[in-house]
Formats: sequence, structure tokens, C-alpha cells
Amino acid sequence: MTEDEQRKIREREEIAARIAAFRATQEKFKREREEYFVSTLDNARKVERPSLWP
Repeated sequence: MTEDEQRKIREREEIAARIAAFRATQEKFKREREEYFVSTLDNARKVERPSLWP
């Protein structure tokens, strides 16, 4: 294997690793958004609302 081929393989591996890290970060953000949504919705449902009828 030539030096150029080895360099290309290393570059492909680095790109694959960066893509994997990016996807993992995106999944983490998605989970955090969903957790925030659920907790915010739960808190909104707990709030005591005044009655509109006397």
C-alpha cells in the first residue's frame, strides 16, 4: 500500500469518526429537547388556573 493510499484511509476514518460524533451530539440534543418539552408540559399542567365561572 502506498503512502497516498494510507493517507486516504486515515482521512476516511477521521471523517467517519467525526460524522459519528456529530450524530451522537445531535441525538443527545434531540433527547434533551424532548425531556425539556415533557417537563415543561408537566409543569404547565400543574399550574392552578383560576375559574372563569363564579
